[in-house]
Amino acid sequence: EQIELIKKLEKKGYTYKTSDGIYFDTSKLKDYGKLAKINIKGLKAGKRISVGEKRNKTDFALWKFSKKPGTRQQEWKSPWGLGFPGWHIECSAMSMKYLGETFDIHTGGTDHISIHHPNEIAQSEAATGKPFVKYWLHGAFLTFKGEKVSKSTGGLYTLSELEEKGYSPLDLRYFFLSAHYRKPLNFSFQALDYAKSSLQRLKEIISKLDKKQKKNKKNIDMAYKQFLEFLNDDINTPRALSYMWEILRENRLNDSEKYDLILKFDKVFGLDLDKVKEIKVSKELEKLILERRMLREKKDWKKADEIRKKINKLGFVIEDTKERVIVKRRS
Repeated sequence: EQIELIKKLEKKGYTYKTSDGIYFDTSKLKDYGKLAKINIKGLKAGKRISVGEKRNKTDFALWKFSKKPGTRQQEWKSPWGLGFPGWHIECSAMSMKYLGETFDIHTGGTDHISIHHPNEIAQSEAATGKPFVKYWLHGAFLTFKGEKVSKSTGGLYTLSELEEKGYSPLDLRYFFLSAHYRKPLNFSFQALDYAKSSLQRLKEIISKLDKKQKKNKKNIDMAYKQFLEFLNDDINTPRALSYMWEILRENRLNDSEKYDLILKFDKVFGLDLDKVKEIKVSKELEKLILERRMLREKKDWKKADEIRKKINKLGFVIEDTKERVIVKRRS
């Protein structure tokens, strides 16, 4: 796909050849750099802006030639010789393959506003003659101990490492949703613990809602409209998340209405709020749960409470709701 895209740009006259590769001629586009409002005339040679054989300071490589065959771990044959794709072309090729020539939202870090994304736009729109992306959302950096989290700085945790420490991917998702994407977010285990307990508490509250009550569609539609307004305000996920907690405390909505709203909200959040993680119970625990249920049916509250204490000693907490009995590991 990358080679075919470069061939398309070549056919349209947007490329030229130098001794080290095939380059995109940015002077052929009137609005190059519109995303970052780049002052092309004011650019000086320097980091990432070296002129050399380039026609313009802003021109960039589409395909780089291998200096010597076999010296690189990854290199491919192409119509221009053995080499490898430039930094930007892969993103356009992947995007257009899976999302089409024009798509709605493109995300990325704020560090890509000045170079990478303007070059993506240039090569994509030159190739198709169509607008590349409707909305660009640039996120601020995730930091750890005051420094930007990146491969080069090290010290970052992988998702599997966090899972080994007892956190789920959804705990991390809740943590990310709690901050606006344009603001820097500092990672700490204290903050992740708070996200984990908040998500757990949220699922517990939702699981206890009485879903059989009569619903008023007007109430649901009005509350959902407000939720969408928060999202339409530059994707304000922390405010939308806060609003979900407000809904659960709202006295003017019944349990069924709250439950329906939470499920609609979760189509955006993707937190699996209606799913409670099942745990395997031992035969001993299963026997105690059954015995306690029978005692409660007989209204023998004293003995039932004694069974509850035994269950608690095994490391579990038991909660009674209108619909069922919930057994959880004691935190």
